[in-house]
Amino acid sequence: MSEEEALARLDKSRLPRHVAVIMDGNGRWARNQGKPRVEGHRASRRSMTDTVRTCSDLGIEFLTLYTFSTENWRRPRSEVEALMNLIEHTLAEEIADLHDHQVRVVHLGSREGLPVSLLDELDRAEKLTRKNTGLGLYLAINYGGRQEISFAAAALARKVKKGELAPEEITPERIAEHLYRPELPDPDLLVRTGGNLRISNYLLWQMAYTEIYVTPVLWPDFRKIHLLRAFLDYQGRQRRFGGVKDAVEN
Repeated sequence: MSEEEALARLDKSRLPRHVAVIMDGNGRWARNQGKPRVEGHRASRRSMTDTVRTCSDLGIEFLTLYTFSTENWRRPRSEVEALMNLIEHTLAEEIADLHDHQVRVVHLGSREGLPVSLLDELDRAEKLTRKNTGLGLYLAINYGGRQEISFAAAALARKVKKGELAPEEITPERIAEHLYRPELPDPDLLVRTGGNLRISNYLLWQMAYTEIYVTPVLWPDFRKIHLLRAFLDYQGRQRRFGGVKDAVEN
């Protein structure tokens, strides 16, 4: 199926509001090419650009990219440093174009432990694009789902300790209000590249009813056509959120 055919079949009134992506397969791609792992990360830049532009062009409201997880700190120091530099430099080089396309850039995750220069670049990008009205691009950097839930639980515990909140007032809605970015809606669609069937500590609270699409395509090879196929697959599903469509009571 070509891009043109996929676009013709796509129902633009039924696109996901929030798309989350696990960008997996960089290391395997590099190994297949006989190159160092870091070359897989560098090669993925076009994949990110294609994904962001496609979502922006189609009017998707939110796109969250799993850029660097809390578990990624366990990788060799040289790879971590290369990743941090790559994220920083890519953002610096792409921010003007993102701004021109009304993309709003937001950091999702903990600031603790991130290089000062990267934090400065993230802050600059957020400040520059804050008033943009297009795609909300959330970069999950130093992000972990369990860590985010712990963050929310600690914030609620402090309120209970101060007498500002009763324990019985802690509801799912209250927890959601205390996550890193409470304005970010739950993902409608999770796209995972690389073929692995796991969610890797990603948006654990938010993905209670997210539709999951897994493709064997490695992230550096992921292009617009692959994202369009994910959208078409999504549109072929019925989202019931635990209910039953057209249920009839006896």
